[in-house]
Order: sequence, then C-alpha cells, then structure tokens
Amino acid sequence: MRIVIALGGNALLRRGEPLTAENQRQNVRIACEQIAKIYPHNELVIAHGNGPQVGLLALQGAAYKDVPTYPLDVLGAESVGMIGYMIQQELGNLVPFEVPFATLLSQVEVDKNDPAFQNPTKPIGPVYTKEEAERLAKEKNWTIAQDGDKYRRVVPSPLPKRIFEIRPVKWLLEKGSIVICAGGGGIPTYYDDQGSLRGVEAVIDKDLCSALLAENLEADLFIIATDVSAVFLNWGKPDQKAIAKAHPDDLAKLNFAAGSMGPKVQAAINFVKQTGKDAVIGSLSDIVDIVKGTAGTRLSTKVEQTTYY
Repeated sequence: MRIVIALGGNALLRRGEPLTAENQRQNVRIACEQIAKIYPHNELVIAHGNGPQVGLLALQGAAYKDVPTYPLDVLGAESVGMIGYMIQQELGNLVPFEVPFATLLSQVEVDKNDPAFQNPTKPIGPVYTKEEAERLAKEKNWTIAQDGDKYRRVVPSPLPKRIFEIRPVKWLLEKGSIVICAGGGGIPTYYDDQGSLRGVEAVIDKDLCSALLAENLEADLFIIATDVSAVFLNWGKPDQKAIAKAHPDDLAKLNFAAGSMGPKVQAAINFVKQTGKDAVIGSLSDIVDIVKGTAGTRLSTKVEQTTYY
C-alpha cells in the first residue's frame, strides 16, 4: 500500500521548545520510531512542516548585517535539506540497511495573482510575546498575528497548483526508496512575464500540498499526523467529541479553526474527493492503528453517517 504521511510541525519542534538542533533531532527520532512500524508492508512518502525552522534561519540571517536576509523560498530550501537529513538518518537507523532514502527539493507552482499575497496568514518562526512581536514587526516590516496566547510572524500562503518534481518521486518509489519531499509545502515558485520560473516570498500550506502530492502519486492512503488523536467537534469545550469516521461532504459543512485544524480537514477533503481513497487525521503515536483503520478521524466516500469515539 502506498502511503503519504504529512508530519505536523510538532513532529519536529514542540510548541515553546528552544529551536536547538538536538531538540529537533530528538523529535524527529520519536516520529521515525512510529513511522518505522508501518514500513515493512508499505511504500512510504513523507512530507513535513518547516515553519519554525524557516523562521529560525531568517533570524540567524538577519544577524549578519553585511547582506540582506535570504528570501523565504531560499530559506525553505535550506530547511528542507536540514529536516530531510535528520529524517533519513533517524529512520535509516530503524529500517534495514539496504532500504534506500531520498530527500527531494520540491518546487511547487503558485499563481502570482493568488489573493493570499494581499492577506498574509501563514505563521512561521518562533512564538513571541505581544511586545516582542510588535517590536520585530516595526523593525523588519513583518505582518504579525496572534497564535494562542502568543504572537508569530505571518506570510502569504498561496494555493499549490503543480509539483514539478513529481516524476522523480515516482521513479524513486519504483526502486523501493522511502522518499521525503514537499517539505514545508514545497518551495513556492511562479512563472514571470518572460516565462522563467522564479521563487516567491511565501509559504505554501504543508497539508494542502501534501494532499496534492498524495493525489499525484495515486496514494492508497493519506495520513495527516498531528498532536491530537482525532478531529474534534466543540474542541476545548465540555461537550467535545472525537469524530471516528465521516463523509468528506459532511465535514465540509463544519467550521474548523483556520490556524489549526481547518487546513488539515480541507486537505483531507481535497484528497478524498479527488481520488475516492481514504484520508485520516490523527496522532502520529497511533499510526499503526490508523493504518489498520481503528484510530484517527477517517474521511471516506463509503461512510454514510458520521460516527464518534
């Protein structure tokens, strides 16, 4: 079975943790311990977030005053190499030695006229107090937004249209590789007026790009791994309840937070409606049971009535 796994940012850096290499490696190791459990019987493609890492690279670059900070597309490419290296090494220590790995930089086409460029919403980098965020916004001409009880920088998040490196991903899968790609939603690019491909200052939503990746690869299952066990109705309230199975049309009628579960639900809906295959949103620690069909929130066209845990 071909499975695309979209790792949430918590798989790399937990909220409030210092952005150290060792913290990231430890979290990657924990994630890989779970992923390794489903490797022997499945083809695996791993996508991942990179918001904190891109923000860190931008801050580090800003400390060097002789040249301008590198643009987000370049920083995104740097972060993908770093994260892919850690995943390859940690997962490689858990699966048989002869299993090949590859991390691919994935250029993803966006529309330069996407309305997202007029309304930055995608959080990147570490969290700040309100005072810190307002100071940095003034100094660096950032847009900031509230994230829980903290604040973060936000940037445009245009929709993914095409993944340019999809053919090499397929070739690698045919040779038995575990592939890490579409990291951070891919590197946002567009065609300029002369027909040349260019990078753009933006971040594509990781889950929406992962859904497109899974669709293009004709995946049998699309898993969005996050830090909660399922999609909840009335999250955080006394009457909250976890959804076990639902038809994508039914979930589409509900409202989920744009800054957290909303994009994940939309990505899962997109994949299921385009392919007819299932998508699951759930905890990485439950990945074995997710594959078995006994954990997480499963979206399927075969479901006639929403059920709950």
